[in-house]
Amino acid sequence: MLSRHFLSPRIGGVVVLGSRFYHHASPVIQELKTKVEHLVAREQPRLLELKKKHKNVVVGDITAGMVVGGMRGIKAMITDTSDLDPVEGIRYRGMTLKEVNEALPKAPPNGKVGLPEGAFWLLMTGEVPTPEVVSHLNEELHRRSWLPGDVIEVIDALPTSMHPMTQLSIGILAMQPYSQFTQKYRQGGLAKKDYWEYILDDAITLIARVPQVAARVYRRSFYNSIFIETDPHLDWAGNFANMLGVSEDENFKEATRLYLTMHADHEGGNVSSHTTHLVGSALADPFYAWAAGVCGLAGPLHGLANQ
Repeated sequence: MLSRHFLSPRIGGVVVLGSRFYHHASPVIQELKTKVEHLVAREQPRLLELKKKHKNVVVGDITAGMVVGGMRGIKAMITDTSDLDPVEGIRYRGMTLKEVNEALPKAPPNGKVGLPEGAFWLLMTGEVPTPEVVSHLNEELHRRSWLPGDVIEVIDALPTSMHPMTQLSIGILAMQPYSQFTQKYRQGGLAKKDYWEYILDDAITLIARVPQVAARVYRRSFYNSIFIETDPHLDWAGNFANMLGVSEDENFKEATRLYLTMHADHEGGNVSSHTTHLVGSALADPFYAWAAGVCGLAGPLHGLANQ
């Protein structure tokens, strides 16, 4: 039992516990967790059977060129969320990006681009969400989007001449002490079968806060630290575009929505995705893993090439 010294009242959907914050699952997050739980229950036996009955099946040949070329072309991972074809492009849960864009809910009142919040739901559940689900998910992301004061202090202490990708990675790492998975794991008694729930909570919080960190880094680097407040009436990507302050044109918000939907998943084999998977496989929480992925993305042959 926790002593009174560590107990504080609930504030806006979170419980303050010492210096850490624990989110209470909103109905939309509970619905998401229920759907993921069903998928886990369905897929785990299938994968165990595959491993047991077909463990000696040869998946493919490995050539010296593949090894010397840095594992290029080696089939080494399973991914359900997306598939990358060199000719056709990316599919999310079997749908082409064009189909995804057409099917996903749009920003009201006249949006023409699918919302990335909807793409997240599709990737996690295999289902196209309703506009109501996306609206509730967006509300939850806004609730979680606040940055702790110590995180802001860390970011603002960095030289503005530091590369934005470096600042972004540091900002993400500064949020790591708030990881629910790491705190629960350190307490002991967390069953392996329950890891995913706390990791998912961390991932949702990370998704909610990254636009705040990225926009702050951008405005520090290019706009003399003149920041734009979050707008709770905007969608996740539209709010990010607004906080960047590059343009007030609605087309910029639409372009941001499209860009983030297109980059929502990439099969897992590129540098940043593979790095994130690798770091996460050691039970490093999503904040550690995503910060490492950002460092990979900073390479001039990867994300830095198109920034």
